[in-house]
Amino acid sequence: MLLYSYLCAVIYEIIIGILIYAILFVVTVQSSRRKMLALQERIDKVRALQELQQAQSQQSISRNEDKIRELETLLQKLGDENSLLRLELEEKKATLDYNNKVAMIENEKRQQAETVIFSSDVYQRLQDSLNAGCPLAYREWSELAELVDNVYSGFTEKLYSLYRMSEQDYHVSLLVKLRVQPKDIALLTAHSKESVASTRSRLYQKVFGQKGSSKDWDDFVLSI
Repeated sequence: MLLYSYLCAVIYEIIIGILIYAILFVVTVQSSRRKMLALQERIDKVRALQELQQAQSQQSISRNEDKIRELETLLQKLGDENSLLRLELEEKKATLDYNNKVAMIENEKRQQAETVIFSSDVYQRLQDSLNAGCPLAYREWSELAELVDNVYSGFTEKLYSLYRMSEQDYHVSLLVKLRVQPKDIALLTAHSKESVASTRSRLYQKVFGQKGSSKDWDDFVLSI
């Protein structure tokens, strides 16, 4: 009787152990899957932002102009023949023309944006803090964030849609967007240069799911 009770207890513990292991396994798999989905979502957003920036680059404008000239040559050779093909070529040409106009407007806006920022009172106070060797105060961070979001529409929203940043993460990225040098970012955020470099490379890894340098993060921030 005692042996039977002992065996029942052992079997019960084994069954409980198996159930716990199975539950932990399922939870781990689901957690990993959620992390992978979240990472893929971030990467998709990053690619969309990069594709948009690439479409607005000067190189892209030049390539479109080359394609437009090729289409114009084809249209001249077609004459009045093959009206359906002619309409398709004219549609492609019109699309390229439109994309180029949008890209040139966006490039002009970016150039004007830098002028607005670097001539602003907020930026001047940032320079005053650097000259005095003092970190930025809370109010100055708020004003700086508002300025950047007004000039680079949705900058903060884009960053937070990719990763839930800490205050330090955001402040570093904000200063990178303003082309502030790493040593000055360290001073303005009251952190060491090593900490600032680590923050930037860590952010790149978190957002892209792969290792990258601090410069890789800077290049990405400047592109959005």
